[in-house]
Amino acid sequence: MPAVTWSSKSTEGQARSGVLHTPHGEVRTPAFMPVGTRAAVKTVDTDDLESLGTEIVLANTYHLMLRPGSELIGELGGLHEFMSWDKPILTDSGGFQIFSLDPEIDESGATFKSIYDGQTVQLSPEDAVMVQQQLGPDIAMVLDVCVGLPAPEEKVEAEMRRTLRWAERCLEAHDKKDQALFGIVQGGINDQLRAESARLTSALGFDGFGIGGLSVGESAEDRRRALAAAVAELPEDKPRYVMGLGDTDGLLDAIERGADMFDCVLPTRLARHGKALTRFGDFNVNRSEFENDETPIDEECGCLTCSRYSKAYLRHLIRMRELSAQRLLTIHNLQYTLDLVAGAREAIEAGRLKSHIDELKVARESGSP
Repeated sequence: MPAVTWSSKSTEGQARSGVLHTPHGEVRTPAFMPVGTRAAVKTVDTDDLESLGTEIVLANTYHLMLRPGSELIGELGGLHEFMSWDKPILTDSGGFQIFSLDPEIDESGATFKSIYDGQTVQLSPEDAVMVQQQLGPDIAMVLDVCVGLPAPEEKVEAEMRRTLRWAERCLEAHDKKDQALFGIVQGGINDQLRAESARLTSALGFDGFGIGGLSVGESAEDRRRALAAAVAELPEDKPRYVMGLGDTDGLLDAIERGADMFDCVLPTRLARHGKALTRFGDFNVNRSEFENDETPIDEECGCLTCSRYSKAYLRHLIRMRELSAQRLLTIHNLQYTLDLVAGAREAIEAGRLKSHIDELKVARESGSP
């Protein structure tokens, strides 16, 4: 048996629900993964994550190999022991840092200047696998090259093909039997490149598939087309993970088109800037109109923040720069995002996803309960 398997539960059109089976438990899909870049989701702890109903979290290969070091984490029992999280973990490979930090890239890998001390850091496909095996997540990702958009077509194609070559090297280097390895589809917004990348990556026989290189500057319509082209070539019996997607409309679009897993820093990052995500649109809690507002962010939200605290109090915390404001808004935004995906999953299983999404759109357009 592979280390990680996915079993289908229900379908509605291309949308589907299922269960991801891992060594550390099951994950119901569609699923959202809070981002714990440095083995911690910013401003919250594992108790908070458990109380929110989080079933899987994401951590970052690049950052953890530098601080505190993947070898140290391995010696301390791996990420699950290190961060006291006994549920599934997925680690990205450092591919996003190839996009965000603009290192030198050649066929051997990427060469960075460390963001911590400026020293030269090299990351090859084999290194990315070795580091993730030391970290010990349930799911590891191949090292890929994510190209920001818009970009010249020849660059998009060249890096898509480099990602395919690196994927083969990652497969050859990976030998941890209790850990899954996912391939990554690239190809920008070119339908033909996306389809070819998905087809050739599928043929390599990975346990699941990331769809990378989206939410990096393209329009929503271009993203939909690229996603549809990739999904059409991916196997139906394995999970599909759209990397870096976390806004409401983007999540619902991708779920409709057959995606199963997502991650994004958006809910936590916006929380640290005072912004709350809600069914009726997103807003900044620091606005003056909330100075005397005794109501919670969302009266129907079951999170700790909404069950105990008013917008007036949260606004006060933000204005006083209390750290608890960041935690409380993060708790709410994660609950909103997890509930959004869970609601879509339940709607698929009830055979009413389309009407469910239409109702959500009407509520957001109304701008009020």
